[in-house]
Amino acid sequence: MTRQLLLDAGVEVMTEKGYGPTTVDQIALAAGATRATFYLHFTSKAELVRFIVERADELLTSADRPPLPEMVASNDPATIRAFLGLKFDQWPEIKPYMMISLQAAAADPEIQSALDAWHDRAIGAMESGLDAADRFDPASRRIRCSIAFGQLIFMSQRWFRLGWTIDREELLEQMTASWTGLLCEAV
Repeated sequence: MTRQLLLDAGVEVMTEKGYGPTTVDQIALAAGATRATFYLHFTSKAELVRFIVERADELLTSADRPPLPEMVASNDPATIRAFLGLKFDQWPEIKPYMMISLQAAAADPEIQSALDAWHDRAIGAMESGLDAADRFDPASRRIRCSIAFGQLIFMSQRWFRLGWTIDREELLEQMTASWTGLLCEAV
């Protein structure tokens, strides 16, 4: 319970102040704990952010129906569209986690490595969907998934900074068409 309070306080304080200026003492104080208590649960502010990255991943993947590999294996543009629409809908919920993670990654290679590993796992899950469907040349599968996932990451990060500066429905249409071209065979 204390660990969760510290995570929540970390998100709250870093959302308000930014990753760099936030201190462990400020996080502990916001959680109603001490610096020593913080260090019982986390070795550093960077470790707390690694758990924030994990929390964002949990929020995103727990809502996936079907899971990412099955969505890719489906070869169904409607399933892809529903998946992407859900991701767009989740952006407001994960924005604080992602803004903190992106700020931290710019300052700390350890956090950037955690984000890279997270992205690699997602790309790997997509690739496993293409593998399960035995679709496309195996040498191109990871590349196709990397391009598709990269589009989603770019647009999400742009949204986190700027909000909807482009039409959401048009983005959904265009990204669905792109993902369909990358991940589906014509039926």
